[in-house]
Amino acid sequence: MNREEIKTILPHREPMLLVDEAELDGEGAAHGRYTVRGDEWFLQGHFPGNPTVPGVVLCEMMAQTCCVLLAGKGGVGNATPYFTSLNNVKFKSPVLPGDTLEITCRITRQKSVFYFAQGEGRVRGKLAVSGEFSFALVEKK
Repeated sequence: MNREEIKTILPHREPMLLVDEAELDGEGAAHGRYTVRGDEWFLQGHFPGNPTVPGVVLCEMMAQTCCVLLAGKGGVGNATPYFTSLNNVKFKSPVLPGDTLEITCRITRQKSVFYFAQGEGRVRGKLAVSGEFSFALVEKK
């Protein structure tokens, strides 16, 4: 799915929509891609002369890709996905302008409105980030 199709699932919009393309593989995983253009807001000042995608932004990219798994359940509907935890996050190599981060995520379990997941991101096959995280779908009031 492209960005417009992703917007039918996620409530995120530019500049916080951090997935360019996504697909479900039929085996319980979502695969997302984001190509770092170099002009993104999160690169301004991180770091001058050596722009590098911040780790917390990489985590957000994994979480947004994971939320695409909810597509089969009608998206998030009237709810907003909120991060509730990050665990065992590891940053293995920098993600730079021009890189395409290829993300794979799986939901490992669900309890009520809470979803627990694991994900990883790779650039040219090399592991850049991995971690476990959880989020809650909170209905809008």
